[in-house]
Amino acid sequence: MAEATAKKTKRSVVKREKRDARKEAAKTGPVVAKLVNVPTSPRKMRLVADLIRGERVNKALNILKYEPKVGSPKLEKLLLSAIANWGNKNQDAKLEEADLYVKEIFVDGGRQLKRLRPAPQGRAHRIRKRSNHVTLIIDSLKKIGAEVVTEEKETKE
Repeated sequence: MAEATAKKTKRSVVKREKRDARKEAAKTGPVVAKLVNVPTSPRKMRLVADLIRGERVNKALNILKYEPKVGSPKLEKLLLSAIANWGNKNQDAKLEEADLYVKEIFVDGGRQLKRLRPAPQGRAHRIRKRSNHVTLIIDSLKKIGAEVVTEEKETKE
């Protein structure tokens, strides 16, 4: 019985250790940038998001810069923000050598502002002004390649 109490740690200590482990894990790996309550319909924003999904960051920036659709300037700004977040997370690495790409991008529906527009013969039609939330995740191709190589070597041995 004495051994069981000696090995048991307090719940607060375990929670703190788990929290610290999560923070350390968050320092490496993909970087997330979010855009919330963009006053554009999700369908219009998804058309632009589909263009850059899976592309390298430089190519994605060029696509967004010259794309005439309404959501492209906002996504361009979001991508630049994600790159800056990556720079803050990986201060010792160089951006040119990192070979970043858009790992995931998804557009979810946001709030809807519901308005009434007058219609003929005393009726009213409902107008739904849609908004969306965009989540962009970028990651480095170099790191992924290194992980794959180490896993292949381990399986051969």
